[in-house]
Amino acid sequence: MKIYFSLKEVAEALSLSETTVQKLVREKTFPEPRLLSGRRVGWLTHEVQKWADSRPVADLPPPENTAAKKRQASEDKRERPEI
Repeated sequence: MKIYFSLKEVAEALSLSETTVQKLVREKTFPEPRLLSGRRVGWLTHEVQKWADSRPVADLPPPENTAAKKRQASEDKRERPEI
């Protein structure tokens, strides 16, 4: 059983960026991390779940491109035929 989430795990669990999670903590609208050791922090999973459960229900559908994958850097560098 997992008790704590790391920053990366919180961001992944909520489909947010790590930067957004940090911003929400600074704004005091998200649970603060707990000190686990000298330099290690984590979020209690039940506090993250409680925060997620408290979020309002959206009246808008998600954007159509939510399943789109980002282009690979290698695709951007491919040579394109000149016309």
